[in-house]
Amino acid sequence: MLWFIWLLLFLIGLFAGTLGSLVGIGGGIIIVPALLYAATVFPSLSSITPQLAAGTSLLIVMLTAVSSIIAFQKQKRIDYHSGILFFIGAGPGALVGAYLSKFFSADAFMAGFGFFLLLLFSLMMFQNKLKPISFAKEVKRTFIDSSGETFTYGFHRPTAIIISFVIGIISSLFGIGGGAMLVPMMLILFRFPPLVATATSMFVIFLSSITGSITHVLQGHIFWLALVFIAPGSWIGGRLGAYLSQKMSNRVLLIIFRVILVLVAAKMILDGLHLM
Repeated sequence: MLWFIWLLLFLIGLFAGTLGSLVGIGGGIIIVPALLYAATVFPSLSSITPQLAAGTSLLIVMLTAVSSIIAFQKQKRIDYHSGILFFIGAGPGALVGAYLSKFFSADAFMAGFGFFLLLLFSLMMFQNKLKPISFAKEVKRTFIDSSGETFTYGFHRPTAIIISFVIGIISSLFGIGGGAMLVPMMLILFRFPPLVATATSMFVIFLSSITGSITHVLQGHIFWLALVFIAPGSWIGGRLGAYLSQKMSNRVLLIIFRVILVLVAAKMILDGLHLM
């Protein structure tokens, strides 16, 4: 049975790394619920708490991000200028979120996380019908994809930093690396092309997860045994997801991201409310 648990943890990492890199979410929304569910099934993992799941996930997300960045750099899809600016807000927010995580109960943790993801899903579904928020675009960028299509996007620096700070808090609190919120922010508010949003998100996730992971380590929120087996799968998945995303259109990436959000949200709400 022990070998089966090890294999399961590796496969969790592989799936989370692939999916996370594919849509720029880091994989935390897969790892956290997977670890919490495994804790209810396998006695040897029963000591995993929401705080341990979040801390372990965030550290793994950091490793996945490194793997993805290596591949995205070769594809020239990372907007480093924008990414560093977003990190100025998300980095300090990650420290605050890691500290606040110890005050959440398991049920509140899972249900709250699920409802938040549903909100993001709703925003993305009605993205094209929402009236763009009017603010001066201090930063204006352009991107030309492989088909020759040109995308123009931009943002207001103070607005981007404040929103990123809030995202940093929530992402570190739930151990998801921030991509589940960074990507919608870039798509909805700043009109990033999906190919750039997913790649840039992984860059910000890497930077912000460093600060959050350090705080979780200091608080003892790492389940090291799970980390040993999930991390290799996550690293491989990060490279695989970056490769697959290059083969997909912007529209397909958006559809995959929306589906993943609603499925994970439903699962965590049901578990948090003891309906499943």
